[in-house]
Parts: sequence; C-alpha cells; structure tokens
Amino acid sequence: MVGMQLGIHLPQFGRAAGPDAIQQVARRAEELGFVDVWVSDHIVRPVGQDYPSAYLFEPLLSLAWAAAATSTVGLGTSVMVVPQYHPLQLANALATLDQLSRGRVILGAGVGWSEAEFAALGQNFADRGRRFDEAIDIMRAVWNDDPVAFDGRHYSFAELKALPKPAHAIPIWIGGGSEPTIERAITRGDGFHSISTAPDELAPRIARIRAARPEPEFRISYRTGWDPQGMDPGLIAEEAAAYGAAGVEHVVSAPWRDNVDDWLRSMEMLTEIVAG
Repeated sequence: MVGMQLGIHLPQFGRAAGPDAIQQVARRAEELGFVDVWVSDHIVRPVGQDYPSAYLFEPLLSLAWAAAATSTVGLGTSVMVVPQYHPLQLANALATLDQLSRGRVILGAGVGWSEAEFAALGQNFADRGRRFDEAIDIMRAVWNDDPVAFDGRHYSFAELKALPKPAHAIPIWIGGGSEPTIERAITRGDGFHSISTAPDELAPRIARIRAARPEPEFRISYRTGWDPQGMDPGLIAEEAAAYGAAGVEHVVSAPWRDNVDDWLRSMEMLTEIVAG
C-alpha cells in the first residue's frame, strides 16, 4: 500500500506475555512477512510510574527465545536503555545473540527517560547521555577490533579480547525525539527510530537527518500502537500513508491485546492494511 516495511512487537510485556506467546508471534510474523520482531527494555518499574507494564520479560533473552523458533525474521530492541548497562557486558550479550541468530540483530538504542529507574539502579541520571555516547563507541570497537582498549571519561580499560564478534555489523538505530537524539542519529547512528510524534512534526526532523545521512543503508523507523482491533483500520491506513510521506520507511507496531490469539489476529489485519 505504501511500500513501508513492517515490524511487530512481541508479546513480551503485560497479560499476553509468556514463552509460548513469544514464539508463536515470532513464527507467525515470519510467515506473514514482517521484516522483524521487537522487544522493549525496562529493568524495573518504580511504584507510581504508569509505564511500561510491570510484567516485562528481559529483552535479549526474549529475542533469543524468539530466534530459536524462527530462521529469518530480524530481531530488534525498541529501545535498549544503553546507559543502564555496562557497555562491555551489553556488547558481549548482543554479539552472542547475533551469532546465535546468524546475524539478525538490530540495536534500537536510547538514553532512557525515567529518573526513578536510574535511581533504583544506583545510577546517575544527569550524565546518561555522555555515558551513552561512550558506550556506543565501546561496543563498536569491541565488535570490530581485537584486542581493544578504551580511555574515556566514564569507561576505561586496557587492551582486552572480547569474543565472539557479531555475525554481521549490528546496525544501531538511535531512538527518541529530543535534539540530542537527532544529533546522535546523524553523527553516531545507522538509523533513526522515533516514537510518539505526529507525521507533520516528524517530517522536518527526517528531512534534516536525511540531508546529513542520505545513504540508503541508514534507516528511518517509527514505533506506533497500531492495533486494528482497537482502532479504525481506515485511520491506520491514513497514518501509514502520512508517515510514509514524511519519510518513514519502517514501522514497529505494538498491539495492545491481552491474549496471544488476539495479538495474532491484529498482526494478520495489519499486513492487509499496511503492507497489502
């Protein structure tokens, strides 16, 4: 309909979440032609914070479980809160997942927004952006160099070996919508992954990013809550056309169903509306 690639969020959170549901949705996504499946990342949810669901399976373990049931569908994070992890540990986990899945990982990466989550983890919220930048540099170095050393403001280590290397060059899609996020997407990203932004507001941001990053390998992605069982399918089709006109090439949809059968039905309806 609009030539847009379509990804689907796995039932990794809330009432629909579970081991069978994750694998069922991943297998069906591959059968239906979704290009990738996605997970969210929140280590904890403080009481009093309304989002996300407090019931949330760990993202990379969930993707590994989905990878074991599939063979070709991509595996993405929307988004990994990178400053909440040590970059060496995260680099190893992602490289391992990429090897186990034979090169299917996409790292959607963000700085995080919940100060309470950082506090619960004993981490500084104010310097998360600077730690994020160093973490991206470290992960790319670890994935490409051997041995590797790093001397930064927040992380520093002497020469070491970090194996395995990823099975392919893991693309890093910078997620968010702030001014620093846009700058990071331009200077550090392999893609831009936006959320909760209207098409007319998103279009100038995409135009600015595209002016600096015109290469086709750089992807423009958007995460939304399209759910044809809770929304007018005509509105979804209109939004898909509007986001496509704004320059979005790839959409991750997160249904809001509370059981796997309805989740699967929403996926089937989406392929007819957006990709049909």
